[in-house]
Amino acid sequence: MKIKNIVLIGSLSLLSFASCTNLDENVYDKYETDPFYDAPQGANIALAGVYAQIGGNWDGIGYAGADNGWYDLNAMSSDEQVIPHRNTGDWQLDFAILFKHDWLPSSFIVGNTWRWLYKSVFTANLAIEQLEKSKADPSKIAEAKVLRAFFYYLLMDDYGNVPFYTSNHITVDKIPQADRKDIYAFVVKELTENVELLSGTKGGEYYGRFNKWAGYTLLAKVYLNAGVYTGTPKWAECLAVCDKLNEGGFSLHPGIDNASSPLGNKYFELFGDVLPEDETILAIYSTVDVVSRNIFTVRSMAGANASNLFGYNGWNGTVIPKDYYLKYDDKDIRKKQFLVGEQPGGVNYTLEIGSLDNPGAPPQAGVRNTKFYPAGANTGGGASNDFPIFRYADVMLMTAECNVRLGNAAAAKPFIDAVRKRAGLDALAADPTLTDIYDERGFELNWEGHRRQDMIRFDTFLLPNEFKATSQPYRKLFPIPTAALNANPSLKQNPGYN
Repeated sequence: MKIKNIVLIGSLSLLSFASCTNLDENVYDKYETDPFYDAPQGANIALAGVYAQIGGNWDGIGYAGADNGWYDLNAMSSDEQVIPHRNTGDWQLDFAILFKHDWLPSSFIVGNTWRWLYKSVFTANLAIEQLEKSKADPSKIAEAKVLRAFFYYLLMDDYGNVPFYTSNHITVDKIPQADRKDIYAFVVKELTENVELLSGTKGGEYYGRFNKWAGYTLLAKVYLNAGVYTGTPKWAECLAVCDKLNEGGFSLHPGIDNASSPLGNKYFELFGDVLPEDETILAIYSTVDVVSRNIFTVRSMAGANASNLFGYNGWNGTVIPKDYYLKYDDKDIRKKQFLVGEQPGGVNYTLEIGSLDNPGAPPQAGVRNTKFYPAGANTGGGASNDFPIFRYADVMLMTAECNVRLGNAAAAKPFIDAVRKRAGLDALAADPTLTDIYDERGFELNWEGHRRQDMIRFDTFLLPNEFKATSQPYRKLFPIPTAALNANPSLKQNPGYN
């Protein structure tokens, strides 16, 4: 059975302290030592409250799965997807604003993401305090600390210099703002001190949880972007962590024809109901209307098209920009995820979008994406597809990138070639360049939440496209939200947003 107790308990346990997790309310409490958290069940309940923050749900909650939160902020400010305002009046302008790099400190999704991340930090701090006071199993304390490091990693990646606290016994207006370099150092320290304490178990009760391998993958991602965060690259350190991950026994899931697999190929099982353990390192567990959800294909497809295939309407929202879609080779099995032209239900998706905001795009404009082909329990409110936060293909491409950046492109070639061959493409004719790595990451990891980060690291984020001019450098960071500045007047706004 797919349902995991730690996830379900977390959904319920949050209700008991929801009023204490909204930082804007300045509500804090003190927590007595409770031997309950020393027991395995109690420790899991403490952790479940933190994990419940990761699954995507309404109101901008979660890493991925629903809308108006972290995923949309990062994915739609990149070149891989956007929801246009429609000339029929459908869809809010927030997504087009993100794609055109016109966001403001008052922007809805900018503030939503901030609130979710700080609620998550608060919940992690609470779990750590409960577990430490109860002298819980060190692996459980380590797991909570790795989760907190994950949230701070996302904060420094999006916002730069951010408020930093590790104890909830402080009011919002007194939380100090830490330099991005100091947040980076904290995250690295927390991970290097705690990852080895995590379980090495894959799957089972650790499906959807930070085990040792997920912790090392997070550390690799932090090192991969160290040059952005601190000005000092850490390619060798990232490569060493990627090599460590080889001990986990991961491999690429097969990319072979299979009529029973989504879109006719086993590759797309990587984005289905229960993700295969051979390649998946960390996933978000989803069961619609129980815990979390995955709206991404439902949100992309037009109503009549989705109704014909699944029995319920799609939202006619997210599209793939033309230039992104056209880069795929026709032989690439990953191109099967996209829909363009005439489709069941009398729908005809056009390649051209025309306008994102004024007057907006026609209803059937834009290529659609079915990467998360609805699986399991599904309704018009989403599907039960789990979401891959980390998978081994990403580790292989990180390994390739670090080798190229360290001047050893020949060592990089087997890693990128393996990903290409799985997709039905030929091996590269020569040793890979950074452009090869960048393109392959775009082909392989689209819609998985990595693109903005990759574009900044490869220095493409500011480039113009058919809907925007060259962006100013300050757009590499999002602004500190207006509400946060009002709650804590000591905070300094990121340059360019004053």
